[in-house]
Amino acid sequence: MSETIQAQEGIGTAAPAIVRTVPLSRGLSTKLLLLTIVFVLLAEVLIFLPWIASYRLNWLKERLSTAAAVSIVLVQGESTSLSRTAQNDVLMAIGAKAIAVRDGGVSRLLVVAEMPPKVDEHIDIASIGMIKGMTGALDTLFFGGDRMLRVFGPVGDSDKEFELIMPDNSLRNAMLRYSRNVAFVSLLISLFTAMLVYAAIDLIMIGPIRTMTRSMLSFSEAPDDPGRIIHPAARADEIGVAERELSQMQERLQKMLSEQKHLADLGLAVSKINHDMRNILASAQLMSDRLRQVKDPTVQAFAPKLLRALDRAVSYSEGVLAYGRTQEPPPARRRLRLRQLVEDVHGLLDIEQGIEFVNSVEPAFEVDADSDQLFRVLTNLCRNSVQAMAADSESALVRRLAVSAVRLGSVSRIAVSDTGPGLPPKARENLFAAFRGSARSGGTGLGLAIAHELIRAHGGTVELVESIGGRTTFAVTIPDQPVRLDQARNGLRRPA
Repeated sequence: MSETIQAQEGIGTAAPAIVRTVPLSRGLSTKLLLLTIVFVLLAEVLIFLPWIASYRLNWLKERLSTAAAVSIVLVQGESTSLSRTAQNDVLMAIGAKAIAVRDGGVSRLLVVAEMPPKVDEHIDIASIGMIKGMTGALDTLFFGGDRMLRVFGPVGDSDKEFELIMPDNSLRNAMLRYSRNVAFVSLLISLFTAMLVYAAIDLIMIGPIRTMTRSMLSFSEAPDDPGRIIHPAARADEIGVAERELSQMQERLQKMLSEQKHLADLGLAVSKINHDMRNILASAQLMSDRLRQVKDPTVQAFAPKLLRALDRAVSYSEGVLAYGRTQEPPPARRRLRLRQLVEDVHGLLDIEQGIEFVNSVEPAFEVDADSDQLFRVLTNLCRNSVQAMAADSESALVRRLAVSAVRLGSVSRIAVSDTGPGLPPKARENLFAAFRGSARSGGTGLGLAIAHELIRAHGGTVELVESIGGRTTFAVTIPDQPVRLDQARNGLRRPA
């Protein structure tokens, strides 16, 4: 079974299909099958060692038992009563050269065909353990065939010790036949086990992984197509968790790409109409300024509202364009007197009558920041507060905007507090997210998003400390620039 995954690029064009194929030799299925066969064979090899040792020991015991039976018959009678031909037949049946018995410390040679000049290996049946049996079996299997063995030991309950002198070629041939049969059976077991393991794991793991891989490739071709999202199976194991996480990730990515596409389309549309919109708004502002000169009370009542509406339209257009820039320039940080900067922000705000502005920053308080960028941050935060409090029409309400600052070591913390109605739950959930974190109806949420981006470039943070009815506080934290060691040394070397 070939694991082939196809992906076609250039949909709607004449571009040929590009096929991405995993060769059979490198597929997970093939690797799994081969590894299973290898591991089962390895297990068979480990089992084979005690098997072949046991087979060798039993083979020798059988020969020694036969020799013991013959020896008992000969001991009870006269060994010379057997003819030479009969002795040779007995030894040939056992595959031995000589048979002896030891009784009471005295050895007696019962049957002998020809005495070999030397004995290569002495094997005590009674003292063969597992390790010694396995090493002896491997030695006979790989290096035997031309050796002469002396096999001895007790048989059954007899108090006599029987000895057998024999060549090992018959033993080695028997062991080779046994090994061949075991190897054949082991191979069959390995193949059968590998197929079963492969079928089970392919059904449980490889199949779902292959499905997830195809889903990812298919989703990458058209991320905006909801039909490309994987449908997870109702499984409680790791594969089920992976499928559900992949499905959720694809859904989130699709939603994010959709939002990014909308933002890109919005930026393109706004950039095209920006020039004409500015001209139209400039003309409208000019006519509105002239309306202020009209003495009609009705006109005087509506003219400020018209001007504020036009100012908001201009601010909205400029905010969208500013947020659509690829990246803000890095901050040019200097030591600033924060109280004066807050006064400049106060002068720019269009604060209605009844809203109190309190600058609680100490005159000597200094902050290490980019003047223009910090000005934009404070302006956005303060404007949001003013707009939130301006929506309260009840005259008895306290409407106060306060800016304060404290220093904690090398960190400056600026607090912007108001007595407005507080942020709605949707704004708190999408805080600092453009077009979703607006604190008022019809807003864009760009002010907080831009402030967050600018302060993050300073290495600081903007956070909502609290937001309840009657008190909302944002905190801007800016750490001082770290001083390089070489600059500090140079500063110390300069004369006073």
